[in-house]
Amino acid sequence: MITITAATGRLGRIVIAELLERGVPADEIVAAVRNPENAADLAERGVQVRHADYDQPETLEAAFADAGKLLLIPSALYGLRFPQMTNAVRAAVAARVPLVAYAGFVNSATSTLRLADEHKQVEASIRESGLPYVFLRNGAYTELYCGELGDLAPALEFGVLLGSGGNGKISGATRPDLAAAAAAVLTGDGPVNTAYELGGEAFTLTELAAEISAQSGKPLVYQDLPVEEYARALAGRGVPKPFADLLADTSFAISRGDWYTDSTDLQQLIGRPPTPLANVVTAALKAL
Repeated sequence: MITITAATGRLGRIVIAELLERGVPADEIVAAVRNPENAADLAERGVQVRHADYDQPETLEAAFADAGKLLLIPSALYGLRFPQMTNAVRAAVAARVPLVAYAGFVNSATSTLRLADEHKQVEASIRESGLPYVFLRNGAYTELYCGELGDLAPALEFGVLLGSGGNGKISGATRPDLAAAAAAVLTGDGPVNTAYELGGEAFTLTELAAEISAQSGKPLVYQDLPVEEYARALAGRGVPKPFADLLADTSFAISRGDWYTDSTDLQQLIGRPPTPLANVVTAALKAL
């Protein structure tokens, strides 16, 4: 049995689709979700749906029962990820799960990114639990840099893409590529107690702006700002200040190398080159 938590989230759904594509029988996949009613479509396909709320520890052990492999996808709630994952790890120990895969951030061990702190804590907790593990250290979603946060249209309107990444490189990866890597681990017999650094084609924010400009036919340049100024600019666009500060720190982390890796783990796991930046830009522009 392969169990996927947060299975109705964007990444979780793609992982399940990838597992089905690889021929895993639907009844051997468990979608462990906070709101089972949101997984009705998965149930219709034959996937087992179980209630699993990170904030209700009593739901987790039963959800993880009979799991041969468990993929833990953390929630998007900054500040709550570590306590939530602590509950999940304890339940995995109680359920005697043979293998836990955890979806974190690239370079988790060394990252200075504020958002990476909880991933470091979770990885340490999994190690200390004694559970066999695989850390899937996901690169930044390329989709986020290509307008998923709603900033592409304004950037094209004013001809300026803002950030605090300097000339740093982002080893971006698409959700489908990262889901394919997770599915490869969940269906394979690779090494355990290991970490994969999952980054794709590296690009700078200047290169990103140039690619968007070339495909859209509109002038677009990257303007680098001090991190505090970028946070104020985001807040001025209506982004709540705490989230604006996090986004600015995430951008500034690019300049420190936190989002870059020269690892080929992603390509090796999925058996093909990762999706190029140009393809993601094309899809984003079509969606405008």
